[in-house]
Amino acid sequence: MPASVSLSCLSWLTSDGTPLFSDLSLTFGPERTGLVGRNGTGKSTLLRLIAGHLRPASGQIGVTGSVALMRQEAIAHPDETIADLLGVRAALDQLERADSGEATAEDLDFADWTLPTRIDTALARFGLQLAPQTRLAELSGGQRSRASLAALVLAEPDFLLLDEPTNNLDRDGRQAVLDLIRSWNGGAIIASHDRELLEEMDAIVELTSLGARRYGGNYSAFRQQKEAELEVATRNLNHAEKTRIETARRAQQAAERKARKDSAGRKSRTKGDQPKILMDAAKDRAEASGGMGANLRNALRNAAEETLAAARKKIEVLEPLHMEIAPTGLPSGKTVLRLDHVTGGHAPDAPVIRDLSLVVTGSERVVIAGPNGSGKTTLLKLITGQLSPQRGQVGRFVSFAMLDQHVDLLDPDQTLLANFLRVTPAATTHEAHAALARFGFRADDALRRAGDLSGGERLRGGLACALGGTPPPALLILDEPTNHLDLDGIAALEAALTAYDGAVLVVSHDNAFLESLRPDRVVHLQK
Repeated sequence: MPASVSLSCLSWLTSDGTPLFSDLSLTFGPERTGLVGRNGTGKSTLLRLIAGHLRPASGQIGVTGSVALMRQEAIAHPDETIADLLGVRAALDQLERADSGEATAEDLDFADWTLPTRIDTALARFGLQLAPQTRLAELSGGQRSRASLAALVLAEPDFLLLDEPTNNLDRDGRQAVLDLIRSWNGGAIIASHDRELLEEMDAIVELTSLGARRYGGNYSAFRQQKEAELEVATRNLNHAEKTRIETARRAQQAAERKARKDSAGRKSRTKGDQPKILMDAAKDRAEASGGMGANLRNALRNAAEETLAAARKKIEVLEPLHMEIAPTGLPSGKTVLRLDHVTGGHAPDAPVIRDLSLVVTGSERVVIAGPNGSGKTTLLKLITGQLSPQRGQVGRFVSFAMLDQHVDLLDPDQTLLANFLRVTPAATTHEAHAALARFGFRADDALRRAGDLSGGERLRGGLACALGGTPPPALLILDEPTNHLDLDGIAALEAALTAYDGAVLVVSHDNAFLESLRPDRVVHLQK
């Protein structure tokens, strides 16, 4: 029987009892399915439920065949090794006992003599030549991601579950993921915002506050269908608004007619032109008719309001996010940043940056490129002053903001509003709310704790705190900014950077994002 995953009336609640999704019913067959949706809609949670790492609040999950999950980040215990990540430590211990002559009969019966070769092959497929005993804490984020992919290949599951598999990977690593997906014959569910990867999908499932919807085809087909849906939703919203106005107008006219008729009836009763019994009966009929009419008008008004609210909610789901950055007023010829023969790194005896010179002027967009381990993040720390150069000089001549993948700018225990006021102490509370709203955090969203935000929401909050002031910093430094943003967030960031008149220095392996940035220069670092 082909591998499959079925979800029936699935529901999940957050720790505070808030429904993340309800009555979700989906079926995944032996095909490549992209799982998309705005940050916080439950993509990672859904994968963990399918993998059996979480239990649903209600509903059923049916899995035919075996599944293996690669999460966004391998959380390494200080003593965990690649063998632990691969799930082969016990099997390797058996082989080691056999080699040393200490194996039991049971060890020899169950020993997998092909395992070392298969481990080496799986690691080499993703560019790793490391011993299984290597501690995970010694690996870079990109190396851990590659090792996690190797673990999937070694497990040989029927169904792959991948959570942002290209995060932290350089160009070669991303290509290895693409090659894996292209050659995979089983089922795969891939939560990702990587547009290049999503182009390889057979179908897209989108999670929203309205539920889940399946779209046939790859990312380009999905975008076309979404644009068509937005057009229809916009027309429906306009029609609903007109219907509500017309319903209210007719209700007002009916109420005014009823008031005039009642007034005329009261005058007739005062004159005494008709017998009292007839006038009382007419009054009773009028009151009954008036009550029925009022109930009908209220029902029509309520129905019109409900239709309008549903149309607005549909628009909110379909409309892209927006991030607005105020002008910096940076002069075109002003020197923003200067590096003179800079050498430095974390290890004094082995600096990864050697004799590097760089000058950035005006609103230049500069990309720092290179494979994992070439020193890109180290260079950014030298530029921002987090590291001091061993030799050479770093000159920063304008205000700057730095946002790394983990958004260390934000205090996780403070609200977004408190974070903004801490970063921009001259701002008033009203100005802070307005700035956060420009980045999609409206009303009570500004009062959410930074530590409770999803990865993409946290980056968007960091951007709001860093760039929401007036004027914003004239130099923006970004380290893999799209790693945790959803598709709408990436589109909003690209639009905001297009309008941003300051200088941009960015490290990214996202080709689509870099194309939209239209860099003036690319600085290549080598290992």
